[in-house]
Amino acid sequence: MLLVGLTGGIASGKSTVSRMLQERGAVVVDADRIAREVVAPGSPAFAAIVAAFGHDVVSDDGALDRRRLGEIVFADPARRRDLEAIVHPQIIGAIRRQVREIQARTPDALVVIDGALLIEAGFHREVDVVVLVSASRAHQMERLIQRDGLSPAEAAQRLDAQLPLEEKARYAHFVVSTDSSLEETARQVDRVMAALGARKGGRRGGSGRPEGAGPEGQRGEK
Repeated sequence: MLLVGLTGGIASGKSTVSRMLQERGAVVVDADRIAREVVAPGSPAFAAIVAAFGHDVVSDDGALDRRRLGEIVFADPARRRDLEAIVHPQIIGAIRRQVREIQARTPDALVVIDGALLIEAGFHREVDVVVLVSASRAHQMERLIQRDGLSPAEAAQRLDAQLPLEEKARYAHFVVSTDSSLEETARQVDRVMAALGARKGGRRGGSGRPEGAGPEGQRGEK
């Protein structure tokens, strides 16, 4: 099995690249979906978040008010760290369980962990290859405003709260830019898939880092 970490900044086009990888045969573990599941009402993480942030972050239907919670944590780095300390261990535990299940079913799978905070959570240390999805700040701003209905100030606040894409690129073996057309993004994904297939085929004994993988922290191919 080859374990690939797919990451990127908010509104960088990561979901599009994840879908393209899945269409080309990768098995995708969606960390963002897992993040929603682990904070469902009745879960330990939900109770811990309410205890830490108060009932103001609970919506009328009893679920987390994600927008209200976002307003709090994106405005205060310390509160964001409080939230991450609650949810990251739960998310990582669920990812590990899913990966073990996939490996038991399909030992030769190419598994993609799709997670926006892969590097921030330290999970990049557990994958064989890191693929970064990158976009210009202008494109990220435009997408956030159109997609999430944020004001320019709110969009900028969310971008400023994340690890810069330039910093994330230091950990990446491959970088896919989404600043151009979908067709160009697809061509980049095809090249990445070809390279990942070659690396998977070159593994020794089916475990450990793939042959030819760059050292941790090295910026790799685009």
